[in-house]
Amino acid sequence: MKQLFDLGLHFGHLKSNLHPRSKNFIFTITNGICIIDLEKTKASLKKAIDFVKDLSKEKKIILFVGTKKQVGEIIQREAEKINMPYVQKRFMGGTLTNFETMQKNIKKFHEIEEKITQKEKFTKKQLIKLTKEKERLDLLLGGISKMEELPDALFIIDVAKEKNALLEANRLGIPIIAILDTNGDASKVDFPIYGNDDSVRGVEFILQTITQAYSKPKTEKK
Repeated sequence: MKQLFDLGLHFGHLKSNLHPRSKNFIFTITNGICIIDLEKTKASLKKAIDFVKDLSKEKKIILFVGTKKQVGEIIQREAEKINMPYVQKRFMGGTLTNFETMQKNIKKFHEIEEKITQKEKFTKKQLIKLTKEKERLDLLLGGISKMEELPDALFIIDVAKEKNALLEANRLGIPIIAILDTNGDASKVDFPIYGNDDSVRGVEFILQTITQAYSKPKTEKK
């Protein structure tokens, strides 16, 4: 609890931005600012950890999504630790619901990568064009370029911002773990972890806790 408090995870949004379905996760409102009930955050985090351990035991895929500039590097680092796909720049419409087309784009990305390694076959002008196209696709697909099938779960940072990812996962019935602030809708999330999603240190702590849980799945009792 103290650690969650010290990380500033208790600070929510202004009361005027409070989502009606977040009321149950509010401890109090002080000077117009919602204060998150960290006891509930702690309990929710534990449920998410148990779920992630189960996913790990079955070698399931978690897609990490967080496109806020301040968390991009953290998302990439933590996802790569457990060899999971991630979206840190922009969640493209159809990433999940039009996965077949997305796979074609990923295939094109890998083909361009391969072409660039064969420099002797192309003119300087052609290589420049290929490199620019690779860079463009890398921004959109880099983190999911090895995702060969739909993920078994999503981990989202800030559901109010990542509406497309939330909508597509809900449409396909893919379970969602999410860090969400008081302006988020918990009813759309299977494992909502309420906390200040603008606290970089807080987000990093929760992400690290989740990836550590995946690295160390719970073992069966003898």
